[in-house]
Amino acid sequence: MPHTLRTAPRPALLPEPKPATVPASAPAPAAAAPAAPAQAGRGLLRDLQQPGQVFAALTPNWYASVMGTGIVAVAAASLPVQFPGLRAAATAVWGLAAFLLVALTAATAVHWIRHRATARGHASDPVMAHFYGAPPMAMLTVGAGALLLGRDVIGLRAAVDVDWVLWFAGTATGLLCAVAVPYLAFTRHDLRPDSAFGGWLMPVVPPMVSASTGALLIPHAPAGQARLSLLLCCYAMFGLSLLASVVVITLVWQRLALHGTGPARMVPTLWIVLGPLGQSVTAANLLGGVAHLALPAPYSTALQAFGVVYGVPVWGFALLWACLAAAITLRTARAGLPFSLTWWSFTFPVGTVVTGTSGLALHTGAEMFRIAAAVLYAGLVLAWLLVAARTAHGSLRGRLFLPADQQQALDGAAAARR
Repeated sequence: MPHTLRTAPRPALLPEPKPATVPASAPAPAAAAPAAPAQAGRGLLRDLQQPGQVFAALTPNWYASVMGTGIVAVAAASLPVQFPGLRAAATAVWGLAAFLLVALTAATAVHWIRHRATARGHASDPVMAHFYGAPPMAMLTVGAGALLLGRDVIGLRAAVDVDWVLWFAGTATGLLCAVAVPYLAFTRHDLRPDSAFGGWLMPVVPPMVSASTGALLIPHAPAGQARLSLLLCCYAMFGLSLLASVVVITLVWQRLALHGTGPARMVPTLWIVLGPLGQSVTAANLLGGVAHLALPAPYSTALQAFGVVYGVPVWGFALLWACLAAAITLRTARAGLPFSLTWWSFTFPVGTVVTGTSGLALHTGAEMFRIAAAVLYAGLVLAWLLVAARTAHGSLRGRLFLPADQQQALDGAAAARR
């Protein structure tokens, strides 16, 4: 008999899928907890009963804020169109991403210590479990930023060491996630034909991020077998993530065609599809650009050419999906698109398309890609400013730290006052 899923209240920052089918013989899920009364006044965390609630419903997809902030910095470092002040601003944004990574990791540790039952229940949730892919990608993004930008502050040697530590940590946890989360979905989660959503890509994309960020470390790896092994492992992770992503993207397309776009809170996750597309173009070009450091011709030459031969068609599909996702998002926004941390899906996936476009500009010399990279980066910055501001506001109020039922109660009260 499938396992019952409702181990903890669903946090407010998750998309709301349709209820999973539960056998009639299964015990009834626990009733939703009543909405917590907000504190009076206009103070910090006024939507919480007490400050300790910050840690009560903390979930892995908070790391999406680190991913989205970090990619703004990383994409700026490789942008083919540079202007005065861009690198300094990008370095400051990387510093913010690094701070968020440390702070969020500390808060997550407190969450596991104080609310162990809730924390353990995330893996049993058919939506939340997939967001375990966010912490590895956050580590990998901050590590890449250290090498690309942080070296101006902490020095090259320290930047390389930081990147190695975060790359190994992110790669190990990312590979574990790529195996464990699909296993849970196949064996423990109760799923419906319309359950597929963009978040299903989260656990299988981290190895692709490892492939692209690992390419930055190849020049710093010892020459010989160590460097060759790193290059080949990166290509293996490229293939692992690419093929798994193709399967999931097909399921998401099928769900959209047969079952519609689903609840409004789920719509932003459609942008996650751009993640494996843009990241794979980035990885193919970055790995191709350093292949000559580990492999002789004609293999190194073929791999460099592969970056363009593979990248241009996939870049075209990424633009198609971006247009579809934008149209669906605008259609949903007209009817009402409530803010949640799923809005961070507007940042990191778009950032990977920027880095992929920059790689194509470098290897083809095409002015079209140079202009496209600049335009896409401008859109990324605007999206990041919007989502970061809304996240900061919701965090200072405490609203984003509440479970979904309590957040919806606050939204309903606010709507009634209007």
